Amino acid sequence: MTPEEETEFKRRQKSRNLVVGAILLFLVVLFYAITIVRMG
Repeated sequence: MTPEEETEFKRRQKSRNLVVGAILLFLVVLFYAITIVRMG
């Protein structure tokens, strides 16, 4: 793997990690909101 390919791979991996993190955060907020609504 050339250095250019490695850089591109790391960049793609980082952006994918950010997307996965955002989805997890969204799910946590969603469950939190559902819990609050059901308790109310």
